[in-house]
Amino acid sequence: MNRTDYLKNIHRVVVKVGSHVLTDAHGRPDPAVFQSIVDQILLLAERGIETVLVSSGAVASGRALLRGSRPGGSIPDKQALAAIGQTGLMSLYQQALDRYGKRAAQVLLTRDDLTHRRRYLNARNTLSKLLQFGTLPVVNENDTVMVEEIKIGDNDNLSARVALLVDAHLLVLLTDAPGLCPAGAGPVSERMPIPVVERITPEIRRLAGGPAGSLGTGGMITKIEAAQMATQAGLPAVIAPGYRKHVIPDVLEGREIGTFFVPLKDRMTHKQQWIAHTLPCRGTLFLDDGAVRALVHQGRSLLPSGVLSVKGSFQNGDMVACVDRQGQEWARGITHYASAEVAKIAGRKSSEIESVLGYRIQDEIIHRDELVILHPASPVPGGEVVPSGLSNEGEDP
Repeated sequence: MNRTDYLKNIHRVVVKVGSHVLTDAHGRPDPAVFQSIVDQILLLAERGIETVLVSSGAVASGRALLRGSRPGGSIPDKQALAAIGQTGLMSLYQQALDRYGKRAAQVLLTRDDLTHRRRYLNARNTLSKLLQFGTLPVVNENDTVMVEEIKIGDNDNLSARVALLVDAHLLVLLTDAPGLCPAGAGPVSERMPIPVVERITPEIRRLAGGPAGSLGTGGMITKIEAAQMATQAGLPAVIAPGYRKHVIPDVLEGREIGTFFVPLKDRMTHKQQWIAHTLPCRGTLFLDDGAVRALVHQGRSLLPSGVLSVKGSFQNGDMVACVDRQGQEWARGITHYASAEVAKIAGRKSSEIESVLGYRIQDEIIHRDELVILHPASPVPGGEVVPSGLSNEGEDP
């Protein structure tokens, strides 16, 4: 299949635009770029395609508005700059929309807004209503209140979460690079991007290189993470050059621009998306090879007999990662037992839980209804061997 096969029925898209795209050579917001972005989004609207815009640039806008001041790089400095710059950022978008008689709508989010189920649904309903009203939702991380526990971390990952939140059909990440480029000599801007990525491998991640510059918080690695989040949820993603004229409509038309990430065939349910990509991971369960095979290919629940060891401190109801002996992550799920409890019952049969702990919450550590497989089509470790202890079926009495 080529790009156009995946882009035939796109009705809603999330576009993320980075600070380096929105600013000029002096790091100041460029009104002409804001106008170009809005022009392209309104062109999509004429074709019946709704757009949610995730925009960086608040800190850069704050610096420009302060002019002579020279704030430092501490978190309070950046929070203050974001508070000052967010109004300027929205003003530039609204000015660009004024010629069309349209309105921008500011939406500020934190991880905390998306990890609490009720607040997640509230944000989903609000964005849906804003699209119904015909406004342009402009989403940014709420930097003025961010702390490490609630910080989404960058607008690339935020854009992927927003794409899942609003049931988007495509994620477009606009950057100052031509796309994901192979390693080589010379500046990245002069290299030809990798046109298509079928699967995000460790080699692909290594191509992402280092972090962003002074204006951005992400870099190419966070765009790879965002693309992986999107494709695992069943929607394609594109990393494209934001400086290219008409880049957004051209991407929607399937032109060979930037790097296209092929989605997995099976789209996750909303609950699966929430578990896999919104809840913070509180710990790690190391599984034996048979456990990994049973989870990935047989749809089994995770029983204690498949667990080798535990890492981290977590409670009943937290999301944990399920990894193999080498640390490769295969699944995420909601645990019925705390880390201290899992450490005691690891490798045991379900029938032994009560005798070890003095009580039993469930037979499973993670029930399959609250388990999300991240790599369903990948070869699992250990070959085709009968799986060990991950279902009540066949477990020794």
